[in-house]
Amino acid sequence: MKKLFMTMIMMATAAIYAGEVYATFQVEAEKSAELAFISTGVVEKVYIDVGSVVKKGEVLATLENSDLKAMLESAEVAEKYAQKDFERQQKVKQVIDQAQFDQYAFKYENAKAQAAYQKALFEKTILKAPFDGVIFEKIVEEGDAVSGGLIRTILKIQSLHERKLVLTFDQKYHTDVKVGDLFRYQIDGDEKRYEGKITKIYPALDTDRRKVVAEVEAKDLMVGLFGEGTILTDGQ
Repeated sequence: MKKLFMTMIMMATAAIYAGEVYATFQVEAEKSAELAFISTGVVEKVYIDVGSVVKKGEVLATLENSDLKAMLESAEVAEKYAQKDFERQQKVKQVIDQAQFDQYAFKYENAKAQAAYQKALFEKTILKAPFDGVIFEKIVEEGDAVSGGLIRTILKIQSLHERKLVLTFDQKYHTDVKVGDLFRYQIDGDEKRYEGKITKIYPALDTDRRKVVAEVEAKDLMVGLFGEGTILTDGQ
């Protein structure tokens, strides 16, 4: 009876999954980025370290920027006064010369442009997190010089919990594997069994290995781990 029951289970499984495709994988962060200043200067402050958890928009490091800050403040003051002058002229526009009014309008627009330009220069000295994540590499210290002309990575960030398995499998199965197929796998050195679903299949082969590449969503696995598993397909 027990043997018959096991046979029925195997037949039911075979009916659901008509094919198994062997695949190997490596764990990668769902998001990762190499961060760099696009301005030249000396690193004044680094606010984080390896392992720091950061929020999107959080300031990570700054260059010495006291001169640019002063220029920005001066430009903002000039914009404020130009705006007041322009608004005064608007109130008496009907009784003043058009050329005179246009001159005030031009001065105001020019002051706004200068303030925006100085703000852009100032903000280039501030490095912010592009997304919520964790810093996994720091390649700069306070006092280091950086050049905007030679883009130099100073920090590396990756998503905190979200991971993906990057799978490769034989190209002969490229028509069998579909998005949504179940992937059962083990991480090398770990006896625990995991499973997830195929979320993406790359449109081009890995030309070096003649393999198809796909992705499976995962969580809280260490980046760099690797393993193997089986994609369960419908065989169609």
